Amino acid sequence: MPQSEESLLLYLNEAIATTRSKDKLFQLVTEKLRLIFPFDMIAIITLDSAQRYKRLFMRDYLGEVPYPMPQTVAGMMPVENSPTELFVRDPRVQQIDIRELTADYPDFMPFVLLEQRKVHYLTVVPLRTGGQLIGLLCMAARRAPALLPADLALLEKIGSLVAVAVNNALAFEEIAWREREKSVQLSVTNVLLSSKDRQALFQTVAEEINRIVPLDYFGLRIQRRETATEGFAEFAKQPDGTFAPLEESRWDGVANREQMQRETFGIFSQPLLLTGPDYELAARRYRMLQYTMEKNGTRAMLGVPLWTDDTQAAVLVLASRRPDAFTTADLDLVAGLAPQITLAMRNLFAFEQIEALRAQLEREKTYLLDEINTTAKFEDFIGTSPVMQLVQTRIRQVAPTDTTVLIQGETGTGKELVARALHNLSPRKERALIKLNCAALPAQLIESELFGHEKGAFTGAHDRRIGKFELADGGSIFLDEVGELPLDLQAKLLRVLQEKEFERIGGRRVIRADVRVIAATNRVLEEEVAAGHFRADLYYRLNVFPIRLPALRERTEDIEPLMRHFLERFTKQMGKPVRGLRERDLRALQQYGWPGNVRELEHVLEQAVIVSQGPFLEFQGFAAATQAAPATSDAGGPLKTLREQERDHILAALHRTNGRVSGPNGAAVLLDINPKTLEARMKKLGIRRTVEAGT
Repeated sequence: MPQSEESLLLYLNEAIATTRSKDKLFQLVTEKLRLIFPFDMIAIITLDSAQRYKRLFMRDYLGEVPYPMPQTVAGMMPVENSPTELFVRDPRVQQIDIRELTADYPDFMPFVLLEQRKVHYLTVVPLRTGGQLIGLLCMAARRAPALLPADLALLEKIGSLVAVAVNNALAFEEIAWREREKSVQLSVTNVLLSSKDRQALFQTVAEEINRIVPLDYFGLRIQRRETATEGFAEFAKQPDGTFAPLEESRWDGVANREQMQRETFGIFSQPLLLTGPDYELAARRYRMLQYTMEKNGTRAMLGVPLWTDDTQAAVLVLASRRPDAFTTADLDLVAGLAPQITLAMRNLFAFEQIEALRAQLEREKTYLLDEINTTAKFEDFIGTSPVMQLVQTRIRQVAPTDTTVLIQGETGTGKELVARALHNLSPRKERALIKLNCAALPAQLIESELFGHEKGAFTGAHDRRIGKFELADGGSIFLDEVGELPLDLQAKLLRVLQEKEFERIGGRRVIRADVRVIAATNRVLEEEVAAGHFRADLYYRLNVFPIRLPALRERTEDIEPLMRHFLERFTKQMGKPVRGLRERDLRALQQYGWPGNVRELEHVLEQAVIVSQGPFLEFQGFAAATQAAPATSDAGGPLKTLREQERDHILAALHRTNGRVSGPNGAAVLLDINPKTLEARMKKLGIRRTVEAGT
C-alpha cells in the first residue's frame, strides 16, 4: 500500500477515535478525501435497519449553495422508487453516469439539480459495520474520475472507517437527543407546576419545546360540541425568537371560519405529522391548512390529541414554515408531554372556574349586602284583600318556572317586593337577584350597567366592568322601570331574551348567561307601543306572564294592617315608645287617595313615629297633603283628567318633602323617579319650585 494511502487511513482512524463533533469530523474526512479523489459534492446517506428509508446525514459542496433536500416522512425519504434502491440491492463501490439513470428516475430531484449544474458523475461507496449496510458515501463530480482497481479497494477501506464514524455519530446523536428530551420533559414539568397563569405558563412551555423542536407556532385548541374551535393558549414566534400570544380575534372576517376549523379539527384524532409535500397535499383537502399556508407560510405541522369527552376535545398543535421542521422523534417527544399538558389544562380549567365562581360570589355578596341595607323587606308584602290574594296566587303559580314576568302598577305599589317573592320562591333562590332601575341612569350608561364593558372601551373605562346580566348568571335580574329604556337598548335586550347571549361594550367574546328576567313598569306599555316609544316585539317577550299590582286606594281594607306592620317596625328600630292611634286619624288615612301608594304610607308612618311626643301618634302636615291630592272628586262632580291627577300626585309629594325635589329626602325618591325626569314633568305641568316651597 502506498505511503500516502496508509497515512490517509491512519489519519482517518485517529480522527474517528478522537473527534466527537459530527461536523468537525466530516469536515476532516472531506478535506482528506479531496486530496486523493477529486469531487464537487460529497454526501452521506444513512439507512434505517430495514433499509426502507434513507436520511441525508451530511453533505458538502465546493463553492455552491446546497440545493434544498425534499423531505416526506419526518425527514426520511423512501428508498423505493429512487436510485438508492439500485445501490442497496448491489452494495459495492460503483461509478455511474447520472444521465444513464435519468430515464428510469426522471423526477429524482437530487439528480435533476445536479444535472442543472453539469455534475454528471457519481461514485457510490457502501458503508458497513458488522456486516450490516448502514448507509452510502456519495461523491459527485463534473469530470469523470479515472479510478484504478487499487483506488476502488482504498474506497472500500475508507468506507469501513467512515461507517464506524457514522455509527458513532448516530449513537452520540441518539444519546444527545435523549438527554435533551429528558431535559425538556423536566423543564416542562417544572413549568406546569410553577404557575396558574394560563398565558405565562404555556408561553414558557412553548419556549422550552422550541429549544429542542424549533417551531413557529404553538397552540392549544379546544372544540366544544356543536361550536367552532377556540384557542386556549396560542403563541407565534417573533423575529427576535420570543413567543407572543395570539388573539382569537385574528379570525374575525375570515369567511366560513367556523366550518373550516371544525372540519380540520377531526384530523387530530390521532397523532399527526405533516411535512413538505404531505402538508401541501393535506392543504388541498382542508381549507384551514390551505389558509394557514397562504397566510402564514406554514409548511409543516405536528399535532397530538390531548383528550376527548362528551363536552369537548383538545389538541396540541405545532407548526413551522420549514417543510422539514419535524421528525417522528419530535412527534414522540411531544406525545410524551401530552399527559402533563392535559393535566395542567384540566387543573387550569378547574382553577379558573373556582376563581370565576369566587369572584362572582364576592360580587354577589357585595351587591346583596348593599341590597339588604337599602331595599324593603318581603314581609312588607301584606294584604288580605281579594285583589292582593289574586296577586299572591299568580306569584305562586309562576315562581317555580323560568318564565319572564312583567309586573305592572303605579309607583310605590310594591313591584320590587313581587320580584323578590318570585325569586325567593324559585329554584334560583340560592343565587342573586340583581336589580337595575332603568330610569335611574343616563341612557349612555345603562348599556354598560346591563352588559358590562372592557377596559378602554370608551373614555373613562379604566377597568373592566362586569354587567348586571353576567352578575345574575344562574339567578334572576329585575329590570325596574323597563319602559324607560331607549329604543336602541330595547333591541339589545331583546337579543338577550331570545338568544341568552351578549357582548360587553368593547368586547368581542360572546358571553352566555342563564338568567331569569323579571321586569316592572309604571307605564302602560300597550300605549307606549302604540306611540312608537316601546318595541312591540320586546313587549310581547316581556309580557309572557303579567302581574298587575293594584293601587292602595283600590284595597283600602289593607291600609290598617299595613299601618300596624310599619308602626311595629319603626318603633322597634328607633327605640320609641308605643303610642296610640286616634280613630279620626285612622279614618283620615283610610280616606286619603295615597298617590304614592304603600311607599307613601310607609313614609307617613315613619315621620309620625319620629315627631310624636305624647300618648298618641301625630301626623303633622298630613292634612295639607290630603287637601292637595284628594282620592276622588266631590260627589257628583266631574272626574279629574290624568294630567290633573299627575299634577296633584306631584304636589302631594312636594308638600311631604317641603318642596325638595332631589336628594335623599326629596320628592323624586318618594315618587321613585329620576330627579331630572321629575323636573321635566313639573315644567310640563306648570309646577314651579317657588310655588311648591311656599304652598
